[in-house]
Amino acid sequence: MKQSFSGKAASFNGAAETYDKMRPGYVPALYQEIFTYLPLSAESRVLEVGTGTGQATRPILETGCTLIAVEPGDKLAQTAGEKFHAYPNFSVENTTFEALSLPEGSFDLIFAATSFHWIPPEVGYPKVLRLLKPGGAFARFANRPRPEPGPLNDTIQALYDFYMPLSKAPKPFGESEAQEIADIGKEYGFTDIRVHLYHRIRTFSPEEYVQLLGTYSDHLALPADIRTAFFRRIAEAIRDFGGRLNICDTLDLELSRKPLFS
Repeated sequence: MKQSFSGKAASFNGAAETYDKMRPGYVPALYQEIFTYLPLSAESRVLEVGTGTGQATRPILETGCTLIAVEPGDKLAQTAGEKFHAYPNFSVENTTFEALSLPEGSFDLIFAATSFHWIPPEVGYPKVLRLLKPGGAFARFANRPRPEPGPLNDTIQALYDFYMPLSKAPKPFGESEAQEIADIGKEYGFTDIRVHLYHRIRTFSPEEYVQLLGTYSDHLALPADIRTAFFRRIAEAIRDFGGRLNICDTLDLELSRKPLFS
């Protein structure tokens, strides 16, 4: 099924190849926590919301479960389909989650990796609840990157102030912020809420970091000439400070469950 979409979310679709190359996956400990919370097997049915090109998909697929991925971007969906073509238990629906039509109570697990923020909570959470089997789980997780504090970050932030004055530097993300996200599920009837945080550092060359920035929707929205100049100056700043930029990632996982009885 095909569904058009627009706005910032659609910008990823035009950069599918770079998106697949540069966007990071997720740490093994995060998946182990999901599997502890809800063990998966070949009998399990799983739905992924906003698969992109499949950064979060493979560890779930490798449990042997039947996995349906939902992705509105046709190029992103095509890339994911090609990446996992060898898995007979994988299929992708080229549509939005809002437009997706599947029987209620169909899934043991629904998960969304750095994607559920695109869906209004008053739409997304009730639909997840309807599609889950009683006792089924919802795993919402995301990567929250921040440049390592220091002179290089200060220099890059000054460039943002000039080229993207309306943008805001990413704030620290911790347990209270993750708990605030998890508590949204309570409002819609989810139970057994759990929150977990993970951390890592990624290191980029100037060229790699500019490629990564080219997958962000707000950066892609810049006029091409401004974006080119902005990215060039960021690369120059990284070279001036030793040729490497560290990104500090915080990964948050919010787990919740559909009640057995309602």
